[in-house]
Amino acid sequence: MLNYIDLKYIPNRKDLVCEFYVEPNRISLEKAAENIAMESSIGTWTTISTMNKEVATKLKPSVFSIDKTTKTIKIAYPQDLFEQGNMPQILSSIAGNIYGMKIIKNLRLQDISFPKDIIDSFKGPEFGIKGIRKLLKVKQRPLVGTIVKPKLGLHEKQHAKVAYESWMGGLDIVKDDENLTSMSFNNFYERIKQTLKLRDVAEIETGEKKIYMPNVTAETNEMLKRAKFVKKNGGEYVMIDILTAGFGALQTLRQANLGLVIHAHRAGHAAITRYHKHGISMLAIAKIARLIGVDQLHIGTAVGKMEGAAKEVRMIEEEIEERFIDKKTKQHVLEQDWRYIKPVFAVCSGGLHPGHTEPLIKIMGKNIIAQYGGGCHGHPDGTRAGAKAIRQSVSAVMKKKSLKEYSKTHPELAKAIKKWGYFKRK
Repeated sequence: MLNYIDLKYIPNRKDLVCEFYVEPNRISLEKAAENIAMESSIGTWTTISTMNKEVATKLKPSVFSIDKTTKTIKIAYPQDLFEQGNMPQILSSIAGNIYGMKIIKNLRLQDISFPKDIIDSFKGPEFGIKGIRKLLKVKQRPLVGTIVKPKLGLHEKQHAKVAYESWMGGLDIVKDDENLTSMSFNNFYERIKQTLKLRDVAEIETGEKKIYMPNVTAETNEMLKRAKFVKKNGGEYVMIDILTAGFGALQTLRQANLGLVIHAHRAGHAAITRYHKHGISMLAIAKIARLIGVDQLHIGTAVGKMEGAAKEVRMIEEEIEERFIDKKTKQHVLEQDWRYIKPVFAVCSGGLHPGHTEPLIKIMGKNIIAQYGGGCHGHPDGTRAGAKAIRQSVSAVMKKKSLKEYSKTHPELAKAIKKWGYFKRK
């Protein structure tokens, strides 16, 4: 059988490099690494007569790093193993059958580095951070938005009215929730017309640009039909649940070149990212989504409802601060220089309220879109007051004033703080 371990190998610009966390099952880490490299490329479980020297020389990957302390390995794959511009095929290799091997107890794809030729085969974001800021005419501060609540149950006019109140309170963005598509009580096409009509009114009354993100997630042909309908009716954004729709569907949406900003929701991600010893990291998913071409992507909050206990908060912060921030450049991975691939807006959402704003911006920086659902609509005085409180909390941080001090002259923020309090790290 071929030897896949070469600790002297130095990856070159034509290699796709993966970092895996590996827990072997009754074999050595070296043996596990060799089997992962083999199964994810040209090998199989036994010696075969059809393997030839030409294939082995050209396509055999190399395990070039094995760290027994951290249980991590790094594998360099020749780019010719992959079809350019085909993310499903790439993932079927590096994140496919290897998860089912009996000799592996736990396996996690922690990071991916793509070579130039593969990067060049994808479109990347059409707008990115600069394009979105230009569209909304907001140069410096974080963008703020909400999700229409309740998630399900409102009819089209009710939905549009909630969006209107949110915009009038000062929010930039209103989006559908991940499980609202076209329902018996809320038809997609009618919702688009009603909500965009009130968006236009809100823009006139506030003098600010307002954005609606409708969820177009559906069977691929229907998804495109819905996206085109949004465009036809003056919409500028669409939202897609990238994991449940699939990366192939995401590529189809991006390659349609509709001139729409693509908001990527990560519904279902925890099924493969939450257990830190197995699955695929959010970092890897973020890189894949950026390469395909999303303009903004949910990555977590580190301070909201999704973290659970204090220990989990620290784990999420570690994922964001230690994995998402490049130690050399200090840049967020969604903003790193990837040739012509534009930077992506990080979206923070999940249990946020105005009391979270200060630590959120401190952790994540200003290039974020902060979305407050219940933290807007749950305000004692309703949606519009909740939106005002959110905008006020951002203004306080931008002016380098504490929320406590700022709330003394801003009653909406004061009532929000009274209800939900301030976020404190445990």
